Amino acid sequence: MLPPFTIGELYKNRWQVEVFLKWIKQHLRIKKFLGNSENAVKTQIWCAVSTYVLIALAKKELQINASLYTLLQILSVSVFEKTELSCAFQGDALSTDLPDSANQLNLFGI
Repeated sequence: MLPPFTIGELYKNRWQVEVFLKWIKQHLRIKKFLGNSENAVKTQIWCAVSTYVLIALAKKELQINASLYTLLQILSVSVFEKTELSCAFQGDALSTDLPDSANQLNLFGI
């Protein structure tokens, strides 16, 4: 039998894990884990957290009023375009006379 204090500490630690997992579900775009190993899950979580932090830093640095969710939406649809971050987040302010294909990255050099 464990003492009541130990049981209370275990419950408190379990609750912190639950709060962390809830935050992950609400803020990070992890629909499913791509691997089953501990390393695969940790790597995927770290990549998602790193992306979230980078977007938060860009939001602060560029003094953007939009929410992080909005910024992530914008980046998810413009990830392969050659656009500066400050221009990508300005919405309609970005208008060029170049054709759409001139704004695309060439992945394979063909």
